[in-house]
Amino acid sequence: MSELMIQDKEPVKVVLLGLDLGQFDADRSMDELSALCEANGMEAVAQIVQRRAAPEAGTLLGEGKLEEAKLYCQNLGAEAAIFDGELSGSQIRNLSELLDVEVLDRTMLILEIFRSRAVTNEGKVQTELAMLRYRLPRLQGLGESLSRQGGGGGGGGGARRGAGESKLEYDRRHIHRRIEALEQKLTELEKRRGENRRARQKAGTPVISLVGYTNVGKSSLLNALCGAEVMEADMLFATLDPTARKLTLPSGLNVIAVDTVGFVSRLPHKLVEAFKSTLEEAAYSDVIVKVADAADEEREEQLTVTDQVLAELGCEGIPQLTVYNKCDKAGATPFDPAVILTSAKTGQGLDDLLAALDAALSDRVRAVKLVLPYDKLGLAEAMRSRGSVSVEDYRENGVYFEGFVKSSDLHIYLPYLLEN
Repeated sequence: MSELMIQDKEPVKVVLLGLDLGQFDADRSMDELSALCEANGMEAVAQIVQRRAAPEAGTLLGEGKLEEAKLYCQNLGAEAAIFDGELSGSQIRNLSELLDVEVLDRTMLILEIFRSRAVTNEGKVQTELAMLRYRLPRLQGLGESLSRQGGGGGGGGGARRGAGESKLEYDRRHIHRRIEALEQKLTELEKRRGENRRARQKAGTPVISLVGYTNVGKSSLLNALCGAEVMEADMLFATLDPTARKLTLPSGLNVIAVDTVGFVSRLPHKLVEAFKSTLEEAAYSDVIVKVADAADEEREEQLTVTDQVLAELGCEGIPQLTVYNKCDKAGATPFDPAVILTSAKTGQGLDDLLAALDAALSDRVRAVKLVLPYDKLGLAEAMRSRGSVSVEDYRENGVYFEGFVKSSDLHIYLPYLLEN
């Protein structure tokens, strides 16, 4: 990645470019692109959107708009232009030459944010692999764009192009070798993740996945439910790697709650593929909690994006709950009564969410009252660790327990039940 992606000093000023073909809400998408820039430590100083029936060949935008964009870059001190969509290598080269600044696209920006936020080894490998796969077919356009920034140099143009071609082939070979190494490493990490998942399934611990659009408060909700210290911030992709925490439901059932990476509208398919082994935690969940921002007018579109990604991951048939978080900011906005309203900030609706999770997993636990003879007290440990105990009373004929046991363990306690 270029030095523009390394934000240790003052934010880099960028101009945002967009093409509106009437296929989606361009204004909304540009606002999201601006938020993505902010999440990467960049400052969007101008937005330029052109509405056209068809893109201009080679540059997407028309000559007049590009002249306007070049003036913005010069007058506002922008060091780069970021296009709201995917660009080919030749388009990157053409736009960079016309604007006289480095040109990036939406996917490259998202990939860089992913790279900077990845914490686990798997997240880092997935991110680097996705970046290399995306850059490889665009290598020539990116290389010429960045080399043009250096400018000058001795010798004729032909000599410089010859050296560039040699460097280009070297870079291609290096990237191919690196991709092969990363693919092998990722296979090993995925195998380890699969082993951990199978161990969790063998233990019978239900898994609840929080999924949804980025910046809807999933991490805040996880913290409010579990008391866990998971990073939370008011920005896109504040967290990337899945975070798992233990959660005890009102029934006493212990579950694992997983906070997954957030989605954005028009999330590039390559990114879904690259992060499938991380996102697929949702596909192995017992319950999926779809979280949307109650205060966002586009919340229904957010849920549509979420549903699309879940469908790609094969999550059909898994019980799903819909949650509108941040309801303390929503005012009098009407809601579907089937939707659970929560506020991680005030605690509103958290009891309703926990009750709904209990209901969705009701077949997993049974409330019991039983007396264990003193020579069978070893069974109490399984009840405590795999279920819960609310009452424990030592009596003449044994120890009286009230609590919950897992349905799969119920047969163990049948001889000692006082009532079913």
